[in-house]
Amino acid sequence: MIVRHTFTPHNNTRLSHMCGPMDAHLRTIEAGLQVGIAHRHEQFKVDGPKAVALHAMEILQAIYERADRPISPDMVQLMLVGDSAGEEGHLPALQTRRTDLKARTPVQAAYLSQIASHDITFGIGPAGTGKTYLAVACAVDALERASVQRIVLTRPAVEAGERLGFLPGDLSQKVDPYLRPLYDALYDLMGHDKVLKAFERNAIEVAPLAFMRGRTLNNAFVILDEAQNTSTEQMKMFLTRIGFGAKAVITGDVSQIDLPKGQLSGLIDAERVLKRVKGIAFTRFSSADVVRHPLVARIVDAYDAQGSAPMRAGVVTRRKALPTDD
Repeated sequence: MIVRHTFTPHNNTRLSHMCGPMDAHLRTIEAGLQVGIAHRHEQFKVDGPKAVALHAMEILQAIYERADRPISPDMVQLMLVGDSAGEEGHLPALQTRRTDLKARTPVQAAYLSQIASHDITFGIGPAGTGKTYLAVACAVDALERASVQRIVLTRPAVEAGERLGFLPGDLSQKVDPYLRPLYDALYDLMGHDKVLKAFERNAIEVAPLAFMRGRTLNNAFVILDEAQNTSTEQMKMFLTRIGFGAKAVITGDVSQIDLPKGQLSGLIDAERVLKRVKGIAFTRFSSADVVRHPLVARIVDAYDAQGSAPMRAGVVTRRKALPTDD
């Protein structure tokens, strides 16, 4: 079916921004929705299945309405996966530097709601679904509202075997490669200068999981990232660090486990053991929640179809541990 639409009032600048350089935005929408888009001046037509063609035209209209300034490729990608989560009107606005921050999918909306209503929340799913970024956003919001006194961010340094001595430099320089995605999220949500000041007054702490043992974290928002690379003992140790007035979010992707072959992931074990514990919430993300390039969702689906994920294959796979940004 061919859907036709004329964009009015006619505005060449808006049309140029909507189409992107060399019609790059139109090509992105074509690839993402598997439709054909043609246009002559302000007259557009979309060729594809009726529902998909109508959705593509709705996206074009939404972009046109925002096209008083150049449209970034990231904006187009986000609109392809859904610029509204359906439930976002019921979600409180998060106090961060990003005024456009909101749930992009229904699962992301449920995740934010669970973080708000539970002391411990697990976010489990593939890369690119916003698990870590949204958790850091909630932590920043809690700090800005004075709901907590500090943010504590941690993740296991698997490739170094939790023994960080072979890397050059002091402790901060040794763990930075593993914690860089957390730093990046903080800088984006708070601004570089504000983050540095928060570190100076110990309002933000970033540390490898190995340094959590023996501590009690009161009045803190604690995030454990890359939790699929914890052992069952490490996961239990982390969860029992939670003190009064604290909130914890645990994120991970069970299809990317770097533990020695045959070792059970603490994240998989925690879901099995704690799924019926009151006060703990689990959010499961899928490829439908990926807010990166549309190919990322297809890649996730392709690997899942081959049964390569540890949960389906019944084995623990290994890969070189590299910092990732979820």
